[in-house]
Order: sequence, then C-alpha cells, then structure tokens
Amino acid sequence: MRTHKIVCYSITLFAFVQLIAASPALAHGGEKHEKKKTETTVVKTETVDTATSQQAATDTAEASSPVPSTTVHTEAHEQTPSEVHASLSDFPNTHPLIVHFPIMLLKVAAAVLLANILFLRKELNWLVTIAALVGFITAYLAANYNHPHTDGLTTHAQLVLDQHDLYAEWTVYLGGIGLVAQLLSQFLFKGTRWSVAVAALILTSSAYAVSMVGHYGAQLVHIEGVGPQGKFLKEHHH
Repeated sequence: MRTHKIVCYSITLFAFVQLIAASPALAHGGEKHEKKKTETTVVKTETVDTATSQQAATDTAEASSPVPSTTVHTEAHEQTPSEVHASLSDFPNTHPLIVHFPIMLLKVAAAVLLANILFLRKELNWLVTIAALVGFITAYLAANYNHPHTDGLTTHAQLVLDQHDLYAEWTVYLGGIGLVAQLLSQFLFKGTRWSVAVAALILTSSAYAVSMVGHYGAQLVHIEGVGPQGKFLKEHHH
C-alpha cells in the first residue's frame, strides 16, 4: 500500500512539472484550427481554371529556383521507398536523436526526487541517481559533440538559436551540479531530508532549463525552419 502511494505521488508530481515546463510552448499554440478548416474549404471551392493557373505558376517557380544542397540527404530514401527505417547516415545531424534523452531523464529525476523529500526511499534515490547520470551525459553530448553548426540564419532565427544555446549551457551546468549533489546526498549524507531537498532544487532548475531548450529547439525547427532536411545546417555529422 505504501509503495502504491509512492508511485501515485511520483506520477502526480511528474505531471505537475511537465505542465509547468510545457506552459511556454502552449503560449505559442494558439492557432485557430476551425479558421484553417474554413479557409481550406473556401480554397477547394475555387474554379478548376484558377487552380490550374496557380499550379502552373508554382511549377514554373520551382523549375526556376535552384535545387537545395540538402536533396542529397533524401535521395537514398526516395530511390528506395520500401525502406522505412532510416540509417544514421540519412540524418543531416544526429542532435535530434540524442537531445530527447536529457529532456526526459532530467525531468524524471527532478520529479521523483521532489517526491522523495517526503518518502526518503533508497529505491527512489537510486532511480534519481541513474536518471541524473544518463541525463547529464546525454545533455553534454548533445550540447558539445552533436550540436549542429548553422549557416545563413535570419536575424530572428539567430536570436532564437542564441537562447537555445544559452539554456543548453545552463542545462549542462545545473545537470552536473545536480548529479554531484545527488551523489553526495545518497552516499555521504545517507539520504537525509535536507540533502535530498538541496539536490531536488538543483535538478528541478536543470529540468526547467532543459524544458526551455526543448521549447526554443521546437521553435527553430517548426517556426524558423532550421534543420529539416539539413536546411541552414553548415556541417553534417553522420
């Protein structure tokens, strides 16, 4: 029964942290989908002649525009459409494959450790230690060895990238300090309540930082168009 309560509290706190972390992203999700549907319906009611002329204009523009260099990264899969699972060499950069680990693990470590302030369970301490360790290592790799180099960004996109990199640095720093604090709490101070609280505070700060990294990273990709098919990437790591 006590274990069941621990799990329930952990899940509740984790959901609370996720809700707080997602709030900046929700602020940018205010598109009116009904309006889009209405606009789509209106477009579909246009005459065939208008649609044909628009398509002809589009084809002419596409034919006259230069072919982007990023086509190289997708040619292999276009020639073999039956291969659904892409290999590492098909990705312009492996950063997206690694960055989700610290985003998830540092949040889990913070949420579980916040719950453990109340319960002081050794099992939860071990879970936090492992999650914080893997989260810190993957955050360091994503920020230093798998970070893509960009070229030709707009002024606004560069500002977004600067914020992304700033919070990435804070994630690594706070993640490392939080890991050390957790190790000291677990092995030196034997999981005393005050040491658990200190480690939880630092890891929660790291979880907030990595949430902002994810927010600005999503903004770069889905709003600024940086990254898809290697767009605006200067170097490609396979």
